[in-house]
Amino acid sequence: MLLPRCFSSRIVLLCLLLVPGTAIAAGSDEWRPIEPADLALKAPVVEKDADAEAIFWEVKVADDVEYGAPRTVLTHYLRIKIFTDRGRESQSRIDIPFYNNWSIKDIAARTIKVDGTIIELKKEDVFERTIVKASGAKLKAKSFVMPGVEPGAIIEYRWREVRNDRLANYIRLQFQREIPVQLVKYYIKPLMDPAFPYGMRLKTFQATPSPMAKEKNGFFSTFITNVPAFHEEARMPPEDSVRPWMLIYYALDRSLSGDRFWRQLGKENFESHKSAMKPNDDVKQAVAKAIGDAATPEEKLQRIFEFCRTNIKNIRNDSSGMTTEERSKVKENKSASDTLKHGVGNGYDIDMLFAAMVTAAGIEARVVNLSDRGDIFLDKSFADDYFIQTYDIAVRIGENWRFYDPGSTYVPFGMLRWQEEGSDALLADPKEAVWIKTPLSTPEKSQEKRRAHLRLSEDGTLEGDASVEYSGHFAIDKKNFFDGDSATKQEETLRDSLKSRLSTSELSNIKIENVTDPVKPLVYSYHIKVAGYAQRTGKRLFLQPEFFQRNVEPLFNSSQRQNAIYFHYPWSEDDEVIIDLPDGYALDSADAPEPFTGGPVGEYKVSVGVSKDGKLLVYKRNFFFGGGGNILFPLSSYPQLKVFFEKLHNEDNHIITLKQGTTSN
Repeated sequence: MLLPRCFSSRIVLLCLLLVPGTAIAAGSDEWRPIEPADLALKAPVVEKDADAEAIFWEVKVADDVEYGAPRTVLTHYLRIKIFTDRGRESQSRIDIPFYNNWSIKDIAARTIKVDGTIIELKKEDVFERTIVKASGAKLKAKSFVMPGVEPGAIIEYRWREVRNDRLANYIRLQFQREIPVQLVKYYIKPLMDPAFPYGMRLKTFQATPSPMAKEKNGFFSTFITNVPAFHEEARMPPEDSVRPWMLIYYALDRSLSGDRFWRQLGKENFESHKSAMKPNDDVKQAVAKAIGDAATPEEKLQRIFEFCRTNIKNIRNDSSGMTTEERSKVKENKSASDTLKHGVGNGYDIDMLFAAMVTAAGIEARVVNLSDRGDIFLDKSFADDYFIQTYDIAVRIGENWRFYDPGSTYVPFGMLRWQEEGSDALLADPKEAVWIKTPLSTPEKSQEKRRAHLRLSEDGTLEGDASVEYSGHFAIDKKNFFDGDSATKQEETLRDSLKSRLSTSELSNIKIENVTDPVKPLVYSYHIKVAGYAQRTGKRLFLQPEFFQRNVEPLFNSSQRQNAIYFHYPWSEDDEVIIDLPDGYALDSADAPEPFTGGPVGEYKVSVGVSKDGKLLVYKRNFFFGGGGNILFPLSSYPQLKVFFEKLHNEDNHIITLKQGTTSN
């Protein structure tokens, strides 16, 4: 369960009540002179093959309080040199993403051509749209297209970003872009006032910037030169575990570090959750009813889990069906009994009720704070709780701890979100700092099960019905993606996905089931017709029986790689494709794709056969990867992994031959 970052912010806001209102200068609204050498530049400086390169990327980060409310103002300025047509295409469209409580102001942009001609961006050419990141997250963005961009030109643009109701507390400042940068420079102005006892701190990752230098008007600066471009790679570790960046945050002076810090935090967490997990008589009565005749601890836990999941509506999840207005009217739960009585709550409320009920059942329960390995790999030498802001409930069964999260609507019993499995977890404890590791779910827990019954025509057309069933982490991710969309939007998304793989297909009868069901697998089904699926040559048809892998690109294309290889979780795939053969056709070659294994890590098995009457082709495929908890591989393993997945791709594209020669009765 993801915990909102609020603890430190509350402290800051309380202190801000003592700080009088101030104002920040908006920053320069003038363009800097263009250096003739930059305009005449023929080749990039940082990376010789770059299509475009930033001459400088400058950001001013300033904190202040306006009318008693905190805010952070970031003033951005980029100047970019375009070298090729690819650079023109990649850098012409600009997206400035922002969140709901941010505002983007004072956007200005211009293009300077080689002959010195300047073309300014018109204000009416800036518009707002929604962008979807590779992770599936949706963000709003201010977007515009740079005017008159051509190879040899310089483009530059600037804007102000105002983040209201907060300071620059735990803000990540990046040093790397998708193009190389000659100079990245940050000017940082912390809030400084005798009534505000917190000092700004910084922590760098994968970077060694210049020492902080004092500047005018309360700013401090730091910079990095010649930063190469960031290149996203398939199945790479979290971006902030590989790219250079800097964390800035406010903190009191403290002497605790290392184990002493974690021990103190474990004690504080134990005390802060103790009352929320304490069962009263109402909770005890509910436990007795929920458990019923369950005898073993496992049975009791599962019934309590199902009770919390079924009887308490999660107001933070789209599956609740509640409107924004209805959510705003929900009373705050101050205890587990409140959550039980109201029948609604957020994820934290539901998890605390689960912990209280487990305690009432005579089973020890604790809160654990975890690192989110979808965000960054935890470095425990950084003595701060910023990177362990997710939490779950740990339950002791015998000598072992098991982990549960009923507050995350789609996470099955006995599993956690993939970001929290295989993660370091700090157990809340009154005495010691206890670090434990959550287990990874095995491949069969997260399965993609695909079925198709299709008919092949003499002209190579393939038509029939198909379905795909997702369980485990597959289902969690897809339900969270789909549950906020209308049925029409869900169908449109699925249709676009299928058409991207089979562009000539005709689709109908699309259904998506169990999107908001916390227990059942997510299932989608459809009727499909694909002209020319099989290639006909004379009396033969050449057919790829693995329908679900048709036109799927290889996982690893590049011969070289910069980063380690990282899979989010172990998974398995189970396919069955039944094809009605056209009359008069039979298998000319009955060879099947070659099975292979990667030891305990992964395995691939396929069988191909025909029914006794020769009318049906039956293809079955089973694959798993991540066995033994192997999901992170060093860069040195890339050649072997590339060979493994290339073989998988080749076998999935195996072609069988059908020959015309007999006539069915």
